[in-house]
Amino acid sequence: MTFTLLTLEIKFEQDVVMTRQRAGQIASLLGFQAQDKTRIATAVSEIGRNAFQYAGGGKVKFWVEISSPQTLIISIEDRGQGIANLNTILNGQYISTTGMGLGIIGSKRLMDRFQISSSVGEGTIVVMEKNLPRLPSILTAKDLGQLGSKLAMQAPQSSFEEIQQQNQELLLALEDIRQREEQLIQLNCELEDTNRGVVALYAELDEKADSLQKANEVKTRFLSNMSHEFRTPLNSIISLSRILLDRMDGELTLEQEKQVTFIRKSAECLSDLVNDLLDLAKAEAGKIVVHPNEFEISDLFGALRGMLRPLLAYNSSVSLVFEEVVGCHKLYTDEGKVSQILRNFISNSLKYTEVGEIRVSAAIAGNTVVFSVADTGIGIAVGDRELIFEEYTQLNSPLQTQFKGTGLGLPLAKKLAELLGGSVFLTSELGKGSTFFATIPVVYNSIKEDVQRENFLLQFGCSSLSYISSRR
Repeated sequence: MTFTLLTLEIKFEQDVVMTRQRAGQIASLLGFQAQDKTRIATAVSEIGRNAFQYAGGGKVKFWVEISSPQTLIISIEDRGQGIANLNTILNGQYISTTGMGLGIIGSKRLMDRFQISSSVGEGTIVVMEKNLPRLPSILTAKDLGQLGSKLAMQAPQSSFEEIQQQNQELLLALEDIRQREEQLIQLNCELEDTNRGVVALYAELDEKADSLQKANEVKTRFLSNMSHEFRTPLNSIISLSRILLDRMDGELTLEQEKQVTFIRKSAECLSDLVNDLLDLAKAEAGKIVVHPNEFEISDLFGALRGMLRPLLAYNSSVSLVFEEVVGCHKLYTDEGKVSQILRNFISNSLKYTEVGEIRVSAAIAGNTVVFSVADTGIGIAVGDRELIFEEYTQLNSPLQTQFKGTGLGLPLAKKLAELLGGSVFLTSELGKGSTFFATIPVVYNSIKEDVQRENFLLQFGCSSLSYISSRR
């Protein structure tokens, strides 16, 4: 539902001035702020001047849409020759020598909604809309009738008074721009201060990063040096204890055999710790060298089966099962490091599995092989699944008192997998067991190994690796 407020005819140039005055008065009576009032008056003035200049005159109509959202609607209609290149003007591509088109684009930007239709030889109709400001209550037809009465009582100003009012509005707009510029300058100063603070913070972070890097290098050198220094006496202790236990220097009493056995086991545990420390130090220092070679998964499993059989001699309630690898599954990566990753997984499962089995399997998935070690042990809580891959971290468990570890096996497995271009992860459920996974690329990706890899691909034609040829 609409309510008409005012209709004006533009016949003379002073009518354009009066149209601008009436637009400003209507905007004020409808509660628009000063800036919106100026926008509305300017848009009406520009379109009205176009109608007078290019069509010789026109009709201006002001009305209000009462239904929600309430809107001030202004239409300006002329019966001129129309606009032949309207689309070019609306797209901003028209270059005017007389100003034609600039008023249309400018007015469109000043209003909330803008529609224009023009037919050559028939004239042009422009409809502009501006949403009414939020008022305490919705305007009714009665309210708009009273507003129309007030509008009728307000006499139009003279051209001189209108120019004075426009100058005042311009001064207010300039003052608003000046205040905004001052706020922008203040904001820029604050941003500069913030930037200086950020730069200082980055400098401090870089300094701390350098300190941490140096500390890490010192730690790595210390671990490497100490590991090397420990190895000689430890190997001596292990060798001497083995000589005594083999009775090469004579018989031992039961108590002596028991004590020497304790010495050998302690030395072996300490030797494992030293080996883990040395490997970890090398991994952190980037000094581990990858030696890729061609091998089959079934051969890898066979070697692991023989290597780990002695660990099961003291625990007949746990079985270690290597699932049969069906088909031709050859890999081109560092067999020793893959073996070390799986040994760490299996050793960890053996420590925390009292009854059941540990099952080792492998499957080709895309361009990677996924190794898994599943156990029926105590399981790992959700909050601890990331911690176990951190160095020197050991979980509290009743079995922890039986098996002393270093907390380095799983972190080392993770670093080795990443060194080979893969990753590790796990799934687990408390009381039901855990499954550790290692994803390793089927072909070790190294620029230095391009020639060996090409030879491997030429010699090995298994269907499971056909994807490799297609990706190069």
